[in-house]
Amino acid sequence: MTTATSHITTSRITTDVDFERDGFQTGTLRVPHSHDRSAYGHIAIPLAVLKAGSGPTLLLTGGNHGDEYEGPVALMKLINRMPALRIAGRLIVVPGLNFPAYMNGSRTSPIDKGNLNRMFPGARDGTPTQMIAHYVETVLLPLADVALDLHAGGASMNHLPTLLASPPPDRDRHALYWRLVDGFGAPHVMVADLLGEDRTFAAAAERRGKLFLCGEFGGFGTCNPDGLAIVEDGVERLIATLGLLPGHPVPDPRPGRLMRVEGARHYLFAPAPGLFEPAFRLGDEVADGQIAGRLYDPHAPWREPVDLRFRGSGVVVCVRSFAHVQPGDCLVHLASDTVRT
Repeated sequence: MTTATSHITTSRITTDVDFERDGFQTGTLRVPHSHDRSAYGHIAIPLAVLKAGSGPTLLLTGGNHGDEYEGPVALMKLINRMPALRIAGRLIVVPGLNFPAYMNGSRTSPIDKGNLNRMFPGARDGTPTQMIAHYVETVLLPLADVALDLHAGGASMNHLPTLLASPPPDRDRHALYWRLVDGFGAPHVMVADLLGEDRTFAAAAERRGKLFLCGEFGGFGTCNPDGLAIVEDGVERLIATLGLLPGHPVPDPRPGRLMRVEGARHYLFAPAPGLFEPAFRLGDEVADGQIAGRLYDPHAPWREPVDLRFRGSGVVVCVRSFAHVQPGDCLVHLASDTVRT
């Protein structure tokens, strides 16, 4: 078994994969998990590694949330092709990063209710989800030059297919970063603003000085064929753009429509419990003050519904799946066109 090498921060997660060995390998990350049915047990998270000579390392992950499927399916298909790839560098592929959530088909882990994308930097001696976050931040990210984490809206939301861009604070790397974004070639690109949130994969990558891409490519708890096609194409284009395929033509840049979420005014939340009737569709252009939908009281169907209105203008990039809502549920969020800075 191999582990991280830090004296104090050595992860408790081990693996039978040697990240430094040339060739194609499959194996698991072993997350210690002692419980009633298995005193000395572990959670086995599958991964694949392909390494050949020197070159960049690309870390590809899916299943950060367990009810988002376009990423895992695309990465499993990639793993099946990996033995035939002639690369210069290294690919590390983990299709189901929060494996308990992924196997449960839920956003959070059924073991500890952990939302992996709100767990970084994690904890060496924490719950299983905390240990996974700690391993990503202390072992996998230090190995990588670029990381791509693939998402969708999960069961409760549906997203316009969008690559989320987190330009590095180091402006010397901006040109390379945008070359990777344009290389992926998503139809929409949304500039992410962490707004001080430091518990995400993106924040971990920023702390480690790594170039990070993320994306939302569907939702409703399904594997959307259109979103899957965008992910598969984008991953192939990213691998070539990064220079991992010597002799392979680098794809022409394909910039997507660039947008930005402009704070609270681009979000609409349910003010009360009820049944929500939307007055928009995913991808619609909407205006400030426009009717967003109506909220009905199922316990008093004779009451007039409450009109809910947008507080900003933009494109509908994300919608709620479930019609039944509780106060605080996000119903929709928007994004506006922007320019690169």
